[in-house]
Amino acid sequence: MSANVMPQAKAILVVEDEPVLRYLIVEELEAAGYEVFEAEDAPQAMTLLETQPDIRLVVTDIDLSSASEGMKLARLIRDRWPPIRIILTSANWSFTESDLPFAERFIPKPHAPGALLEGIRTCLV
Repeated sequence: MSANVMPQAKAILVVEDEPVLRYLIVEELEAAGYEVFEAEDAPQAMTLLETQPDIRLVVTDIDLSSASEGMKLARLIRDRWPPIRIILTSANWSFTESDLPFAERFIPKPHAPGALLEGIRTCLV
């Protein structure tokens, strides 16, 4: 499949290094009907993106195993798979969408109830 062709499945990749937070996000998204893949760091995320062509959106924490690793990951995804939508999250950073041209949304942690699902819905429209 060409890198510029968007698959029809609504698969999401969650990249979060905190296991409990990753579990909670995955549970919320699966309960909403999404197919969810999970990774704890950028290398795992890249492997999944290379092997799972149905992934349409990535939700990644900014600070993974190192400071701003999630932003570096977002830039790599934007360069390599431009159609994939990206949502960044963080408890330590604050941005507006205009500050992040390589991501569609920034959602601060802790997420307000329903904020992540609403952000995903608007990105996948």
